[in-house]
Parts: sequence; C-alpha cells; structure tokens
Amino acid sequence: MPPQIRDLVAGTGTGAMQQIGVLPFLLLLAISLAGSLVAALLYVQFYSSRATGSHVYRAFPLLGLSITAIFVCIQFSLPLSLGLLGALSIVRFRTPIKEPEEIAFIMLVIASSIATATFKLAFVGLLFGVALVALLIQTRGGPLARDRRSGTLVVTLSPGDAPAAQAAVNDAVRKHATHAKLESLTRHDESTVLSYAFEHLSPEGLDRLQADLPAAAPALTYSLFFTRPGPA
Repeated sequence: MPPQIRDLVAGTGTGAMQQIGVLPFLLLLAISLAGSLVAALLYVQFYSSRATGSHVYRAFPLLGLSITAIFVCIQFSLPLSLGLLGALSIVRFRTPIKEPEEIAFIMLVIASSIATATFKLAFVGLLFGVALVALLIQTRGGPLARDRRSGTLVVTLSPGDAPAAQAAVNDAVRKHATHAKLESLTRHDESTVLSYAFEHLSPEGLDRLQADLPAAAPALTYSLFFTRPGPA
C-alpha cells in the first residue's frame, strides 16, 4: 500500500493524529467507553426502579465514544470546530425527556467524554467520585430524599364506624407517614371516605400502618398509591 494511502487510512497524515498518535487515541476511546459504562451502571443502580423513562443509559457507550472522537478531531483545528458548531446549531431533538434525571446523566457522560478528549483524565475519576457521593446523599437520606415514596392513602369507613374510628385512623396515618395530612373527607349515606397525602412512607412504616388500620376500624377498606415510588 502506498504511504500516502496508508497515512490517509490510519489518520497519521493529519496534524491531530501526528500529535496524539493512534495508540493514545485508542486509549482515550477506551477510557471514554469505561466512563460511559460507569455512568450507565450508576443510572441502573439508582434509577432502575422508575416506572417511566426511556432507558437512555443504553445509549451512553456510543454517546461517550462519539463525543470523545469529535472533540479529539476538532480541538486541533479552529476552522473545523467553527464549522461543526454551525452544523450542530441546526440540529433539533424532538424526543421528549421523560425523567429529569436522564438530562443529568447525559450531561455526566458529556462532561466525562470532553474531559477524556482534552486529556484531563484525573478529572474523570474525580467527576464520577463526586457524582457517586451526590447520588448516595440524594437517595439514602437527608432532606433531598424526603420526598421519596410520597403518595396518597384513601380510607373508606363503613356506616357503623363511630367518629372515634376516624380519629384512630388519623392517628395511625400521622404516626407512620411523614407530613401526612387529610386532603378530603367525603361522607355518603353508606360510607365515609378519607383521603390523605403524605411525603414519605418507609417500608417499615407501611407494615406498621397496615397492622394499625384494621385495629382502628375492622370493617374499613383502604387503597394506597405511590406517586413517587423511589428505591425501597
């Protein structure tokens, strides 16, 4: 194969590849792929229980590789970078993002890919380390996790239940659910319907609530809806 053709195929004839080299370029792609897989693992670990979402983590490996390759190619050429900026300005993505966390994880992949392409490899490790700490703080406790497992409880009392049963139900709900409050009370000829909203109900609190409600009124029925399931 002629040297000119070989340089064209390998990319060594360009200024960027002459400064980087083929093996370092492959190493950057491997690091970018590893970072994208770590981001996908974090997404699955912390948000796989979501009922909605488009499973965007499946695109992270290719997204990271493509962003790294683009920034490696354009960082040594100002005309190429300006032309790419103009080309990308007309791109419009019309697929809606179903979960706000998906935007954050996409930005995490973009940040790690750009850091890899610009040889800030230590920043990649620091980025994922801080991201892991932030996710643990958000999902394991503290004020940022207070709205997990929020929902609505609807209790139906039979006509024979005295007002004392309603008071017992109020005490049981407020005892086991965080920031629970009575949203509505509907009284019919045959039953009374109580609707409660709460911000957090732990699995242990749910078990205790299910044990205390029948004790308050043996004939009652109830329905529980989680508007934000969150991790158990």
